[in-house]
Parts: sequence; C-alpha cells; structure tokens
Amino acid sequence: MKIVHAYELPAQPVTEEGASGTSIRWLLSKSEGAPNFAMRLFELQPGGCTPLHSHLWEHEVFVLDGPTEVVTEEGAQPLAAGDAVLVLPEERHQFRNAGSGVARFLCMIPMPEG
Repeated sequence: MKIVHAYELPAQPVTEEGASGTSIRWLLSKSEGAPNFAMRLFELQPGGCTPLHSHLWEHEVFVLDGPTEVVTEEGAQPLAAGDAVLVLPEERHQFRNAGSGVARFLCMIPMPEG
C-alpha cells in the first residue's frame, strides 16, 4: 500500500500548446508502484484550460472544486464539484475553469509507457 498527500507533491505546469494556467500533480503512477493506472490532480487557475486534444486511451475525470467546463466537438458542458466524466479514446476534449477561483479535478489514465 502507498499513501501520498496531494499537496505535498510538486505542481508542475502543463506546457503543451493550447494549455494555459494549468498545473498537474502526479499522485500515483509507476514511481509509487501502481501497475496499471495513473492518478493525477489538475489545478486550473481562473481563465485556465487544458489543451483541446485527443488520444488513443480513455480517461476518467472527477471534479473536486470550482465550476469547470468540458469542451467537446458538440460544444461546452458545465461541470460542478462531484461530477464524473468519461472521455473515450480519440474523443477531442478540453477542460476550462469557468469560475473565479481555482478549479481542481482528478484524472485517471492507463499507465503511460516509459
């Protein structure tokens, strides 16, 4: 068993093109002994967003704090604390902070290679 405290881990800026005001904390991954999945905490500053992107794997998102929007090809949908989102493989998506405070969400993905 491994226990970590999210806010004792470093917040790293998300630097992909199209991201703004967003940081990530890798909570559980291979370095903590997780064999199959990684759990990450994203923090979006007011006006912040992840890049609009897609990839080959699914991921699950759970909104912790702050009004957030998920943007897909169908448009923007509001999210609130307690909402869970399934992003399917190859589905274009972006998360945006829709409020005036910090928005936070957990994101679980299959373990990245490497």
